[in-house]
Amino acid sequence: MKLLDGKTLAAKLRAELKGKIETANKIPGLAVVIVGEDPASKIYVRNKIKACAEVGMKSFVYELPQSVSQAELERLLDTLAADEKVDGILLQLPLPKGFDAESAMSRIPASKDVDGFSAENLGKLVLHEERFAACTPSGIMKLLENEGVELKGKRAVIVGRSDTVGKPMALLLLNADATVTVCHSKTRDLQSICREADILVVAIGKPKFITEDMVKEGAIVVDVGMNRDENGKLCGDVDFEEVQKKASLITPVPGGVGPMTITMLLYNTCLAAWKE
Repeated sequence: MKLLDGKTLAAKLRAELKGKIETANKIPGLAVVIVGEDPASKIYVRNKIKACAEVGMKSFVYELPQSVSQAELERLLDTLAADEKVDGILLQLPLPKGFDAESAMSRIPASKDVDGFSAENLGKLVLHEERFAACTPSGIMKLLENEGVELKGKRAVIVGRSDTVGKPMALLLLNADATVTVCHSKTRDLQSICREADILVVAIGKPKFITEDMVKEGAIVVDVGMNRDENGKLCGDVDFEEVQKKASLITPVPGGVGPMTITMLLYNTCLAAWKE
């Protein structure tokens, strides 16, 4: 068993980005918009701003109260869309109850949608013309690429079908010529499908859901989950202690997928700034 170490790879990629930014004609700028007081969202935003500073990128933070109207939020997004200093716009999701996230997201131009969540960018992913793909799946692809994992013809199973991880992950693996199965809460005989996977990606938000008997010997296991166990300790969707005995490669939680997600956000913002 070998760890798929996102922390180390993220540090290496960020150092490379920092070097490019130092010599670039344009310093990339990321605008982050957050509505309300959700503690988890506030931590995510803080981490994103810290990462921008680390690589020498500009960041603009807009913290809006929950009392803000949909129209005011969309007006701000329109202003940022027209602002030349802003290369990427990130609207922190989920929005508080009562907001129309789809309508708000539609105000972000595809060229500044560095999260890769817009209908246009998702459509381009389907057509294998991806420019900005969702950051977590993109980070996973970088991790696999860094380890020299050959994806062609491999059987990939994704547990979870969210618009932010499961679906774009399936498309990226499909575009890399893997044979992809997506499982979800209505899937029958999940255990036997997971056991067929050469590459198993799990993103369902259930602590230690994937157990050793659901994993094939020598499989590559990618755990996107971030939960607390019964002792309040951080854990993933995979029972790491048990599954690591069978996996050839496995991501730890924390330190696996998480650091790569923010790194890909920085990477996409640089792409947007330099129109590469």
